[in-house]
Formats: sequence, structure tokens, C-alpha cells
Amino acid sequence: MAKLPGVNHLGAVKAFKKAGFRIIRQGKHIVMSDGAHFITIPRHNPVNAITMGGIVRDAGLTVAEFKKLF
Repeated sequence: MAKLPGVNHLGAVKAFKKAGFRIIRQGKHIVMSDGAHFITIPRHNPVNAITMGGIVRDAGLTVAEFKKLF
């Protein structure tokens, strides 16, 4: 798996919006969906690399695809 540095949670939300996700609800975490996948992004900075890699995988994207959106 390619390296994915810790990223700002707002930057991650913008990148997932470009991928077709929309915000379902917000609180301590931001829940997003594209209709087929649900992802939960913690609301703290930075979101560490391991957590972000898992979120990207749950979204059905590769790290390379996510980096292009970011």
C-alpha cells in the first residue's frame, strides 16, 4: 500500500466530495455516503495515515486515486 500522510479532515471531506460522496450527518465525526459506501471521518487534525488509509479503502478507492482528488 502506498504511503498516505496524515491529512486535514476538511481536505479529506473536499476530496471525497469530488469522488461523489455527500455529507449525511456531522458531529464528532463526519459521515459521508455515495449510495454504495458509507465512510466516517473523525473531526480532528491531522487524521493519521493508518486511519485515513482505512477510510480510503472503505470508500472503494485506492490511495493513488485519493491523492489525485486531494
